[in-house]
Amino acid sequence: MDSRLRSVGVLLAGGVGQRVGLGTPKQLIEVAGRTIIEHSLAVFEAAPEIDGIVVLMTPGYADRVREIVTRGGYRKVSKVVDGGSSRTESTWRALAALGAEECNVLLHDAVRPLLEPRIITECVRALETHEAVNVAIPSSDTVLVATPEGSIGEVLDRSRLRRSQTPQCFRLSVIREAYERAMADPGFAGLPATDDCGVVLRYLPEVPIHLVQGSERNIKVTHPADLHIADLLFRLPRPVPAGDRAALAGQVIVLLGDCELAREAAGHGATVHVLTRAGGVRVEDFGSVAKALDDVGGADHVVLVAGAGHAGDLARASGETVADAVGAGHLGALNVARAARPHLRGSLLLQVPPGSGALHESGAAAVAGLTRALAREWAADGIRVNCLNTGASPLVVTQTSLDILISDLSGQVIDARVDGT
Repeated sequence: MDSRLRSVGVLLAGGVGQRVGLGTPKQLIEVAGRTIIEHSLAVFEAAPEIDGIVVLMTPGYADRVREIVTRGGYRKVSKVVDGGSSRTESTWRALAALGAEECNVLLHDAVRPLLEPRIITECVRALETHEAVNVAIPSSDTVLVATPEGSIGEVLDRSRLRRSQTPQCFRLSVIREAYERAMADPGFAGLPATDDCGVVLRYLPEVPIHLVQGSERNIKVTHPADLHIADLLFRLPRPVPAGDRAALAGQVIVLLGDCELAREAAGHGATVHVLTRAGGVRVEDFGSVAKALDDVGGADHVVLVAGAGHAGDLARASGETVADAVGAGHLGALNVARAARPHLRGSLLLQVPPGSGALHESGAAAVAGLTRALAREWAADGIRVNCLNTGASPLVVTQTSLDILISDLSGQVIDARVDGT
């Protein structure tokens, strides 16, 4: 029997986004194709350490979050509750929603959408031996204490300074007792704590708060510029882990185009089907692709193999060259995705050939956008979609492609020259 305490993620999303300057709560603003709160929900939903999720939402927007939860299939979400007018009031309402049973509580700013799974894992692990845990990173800036006159009064020792992040994590009984004492203190309203660790530190000073290493990526979206920074961070490719080739044994892999990948995958026990132009399969023709994939049947992975790339100025390209580039590139990727979807069990990999110039760059950007959008659309069905910009040696492209197929990556645009294995 599993004797561990349940761990509940609480997403604090009660803010109104005044500093962002938009007329909607910032947690409902889209970044990298999803609302900010969806990114945060997805991290906690996917974390094996998390047993349940409670959302504290800006009053008047709880139904919108419930729609997001239903549409996204976030099965761990048990409650969506109206947040309070302050951070401390929202936490107080969250504690009331959690009930009486002891558990681990991970209180997270919903507008920190780039939380890494590692941090959740380390927080829950730390709660096995500590009653209070905070996430923090070293300060890279020198911090000054200003005098009332506006001059430097003190320069603090940077080696001891940390920048606090979330989640902030507690035994439910500990954080509840700290808040009960705070709410009973007439002076608390006039000098409220800025976060939950501050409440514990003030009202339960005997409880040590353990620190877990955070991440520079775990930013809080507060100002308009943060939206752009978060969007760029989401687009940075994750490292491609080296996979165990034995995982390919028994897998069915369909390649649209011939390459060394076919022989390498077959050598590791995969059943490989190679569909080529010589065999009548043209990726720019949806009908030929659909018929060929129908004939194959179910597939664990489908790979659109990179063809010949284009280099040169668009003004000098003939109409035939443009049509060929679009047909083999963006249109080919769309056709393969549409035709493969009914048969896919695992992943779709879209390879992009090397090249240069406006024609190439526009096609590569289109396939990258398609990759990210399909990854979101197909995530609920467990189907992954990735893009690989080739240009490295055939060996690197082959090995990187195999590692991507084996991995759990999705929505990634990977450059074999930089991120390849």
